[in-house]
Amino acid sequence: MLPVKHSMYESEHTKFIKELKAKTPGMEERQQAGRALLWDKAPVTLDEQRRIAESRIRQQAYVYQNKA
Repeated sequence: MLPVKHSMYESEHTKFIKELKAKTPGMEERQQAGRALLWDKAPVTLDEQRRIAESRIRQQAYVYQNKA
């Protein structure tokens, strides 16, 4: 027996988000701007990746232990 799809059903969360977006014009644009600020980064070239990897300083497993 195949499950019945309820195409007309909307959860309370979905209704809340739709109402919030309707009440707050420009909200989606501000969300996208915030995402671009924090997550969307420019691509890094292979040379830059290599330089970053080579410039990393290895850290000992427990940083507060004196070197023996």
